[in-house]
Amino acid sequence: MERLLFFSDAVFAIAITLLALELRLPSLDGSLTNDQLLQALLAIWPKYFSYALSFFVIGAFWMGHHRKFRFILRYDTNLILLNIFLLMWVAFIPFPTAIIGETENRTAVIFYALVMALAGLLNAALWVYASHNNRLIESGFTPQQKRRETIRALIVPGVFLLSMGLAFIQPVIAIYSWLLIAIVLRFV
Repeated sequence: MERLLFFSDAVFAIAITLLALELRLPSLDGSLTNDQLLQALLAIWPKYFSYALSFFVIGAFWMGHHRKFRFILRYDTNLILLNIFLLMWVAFIPFPTAIIGETENRTAVIFYALVMALAGLLNAALWVYASHNNRLIESGFTPQQKRRETIRALIVPGVFLLSMGLAFIQPVIAIYSWLLIAIVLRFV
């Protein structure tokens, strides 16, 4: 179990680190004045936004993963496979982050939301598998506790799936809808 958690933590940490690699100034000729450098730094604000957004989303996935694995006592091959699929999607997050940092059009927003929703659904599937009939969790876990954890796991993908529809109305509205995750998770 310890190796599974160390590997998972490493993938989350690497994915977060890779986000920072996209923060580059466009190639500029020669030496810049202070004002030119300031303008260049300000011009890439969408990249700062996408970095911060994905940093917190990956952080939320890690926190949820950490929370679930406090209750999961055992593992089997299926749990390991589900975890690997989850980690595959988490490691992929820097790619849609780079895209949404370049453009916030509908396609970019939907692609980003789709990747996040799939990662969230894999996260939920991992929990549902482990908790079904208390397969891999504490035997004293009540149905209410399992339901609460399942609902918590479904909030992130639910909001991202909802935002995909909102992106057809206005991509910026879809992006702002992602704030619902923080609000709803505080009350569940």
